[in-house]
Amino acid sequence: MMHTEENEQVEEMMNMGAWLLGIKNLQIQPYHLPPLGPNDVKVQIKALGICGSDVHHFKNMRVANFIVKKPMVIGHECAGIIKDIGSNVKSLAIGDRVALEPGISCQTCNLCKNGTYNLCKKMKFFGSPPTNGSLANQVVHPSNLVFKLPDNVSLEEGAMCEPLSVGVHACRRAGVNPDTKVLIVGAGPIGLVTMLAARAFGAPRVVVADVDQHRLSFAKNLGADGTIQVSTNIQDLGEEISKIHKIIGESVDISFDCVGFDKTMSTALTATRAGGKVCLVGLGQSQMTIPLVAAAAREVDVIGIFRYRNTWPLCIELLRTGTIDVKPLITHRYKFTQEDVEKAFETSAKGGSAIKVMFNL
Repeated sequence: MMHTEENEQVEEMMNMGAWLLGIKNLQIQPYHLPPLGPNDVKVQIKALGICGSDVHHFKNMRVANFIVKKPMVIGHECAGIIKDIGSNVKSLAIGDRVALEPGISCQTCNLCKNGTYNLCKKMKFFGSPPTNGSLANQVVHPSNLVFKLPDNVSLEEGAMCEPLSVGVHACRRAGVNPDTKVLIVGAGPIGLVTMLAARAFGAPRVVVADVDQHRLSFAKNLGADGTIQVSTNIQDLGEEISKIHKIIGESVDISFDCVGFDKTMSTALTATRAGGKVCLVGLGQSQMTIPLVAAAAREVDVIGIFRYRNTWPLCIELLRTGTIDVKPLITHRYKFTQEDVEKAFETSAKGGSAIKVMFNL
């Protein structure tokens, strides 16, 4: 017994995490894990992607109302290998390759009991203040939020289940099916996974709009039926809507705004047919000035999403069957060293040719 405890202490001493200490100040420092509970597993993190929210925290120490007030381990898009299991865990074993759903809900409030646990007010979410994240050698996590990966799904793909979950949840909420023609506004990582999810849900035509031609080329290579380069100028809206309708061939049934600005939401609302749906995915602005009355008069439904719920099994199945291929989205790879952590976040923050920046630990 003594020998095991000594090993655990040595292992604990060696566990390191990437701590956000201030604006653009990330330091790899010791990260002491909570004790392993009976329903928990300890996971050695092997792959972790940088999310837009991580970049916001890195640059501003906040995302909307989530403010970093004390040092915090960053990161939440992750997968790894189980190193230890709690006494009650039967469905997973040491050595299993797994993907982690990063949000721990209370499971007792009405929102949780009704199945909408992603809206839980007591949610503890990796790398969302004040909860420490998972850019670390090891983490402890509830076993019911840890999902075994099939042999033909890599750890990097396992980490990509997190952003893919946003697209899958958006398509579920909006009711994408083989009868719906889809417009995606914004060709960043979330716009691209929403495009892939819409195609997997059967959308026969998917058109993508963005200000950046490089990202539109990326979307085209991933399978978009058409792309349109738009401006940030609201005066161009009418002309751009005409082009969108021409490219899609018919009316737009469902639009996804994966940015969240006045112009992008105005584009989505105006482009969508009477009786159609607009799903706001991106949260770029906390308040907007948009043509809501005109959209309401055409009975355009506006829906929102927040993260995701019950998506990991479907995402893993979509990857296992090859229905969705997320591998092309991973454009940059870095190691878990002080130098590489700094480089990786700077690369992701610059945007440009970077879509998904991935750590290999």
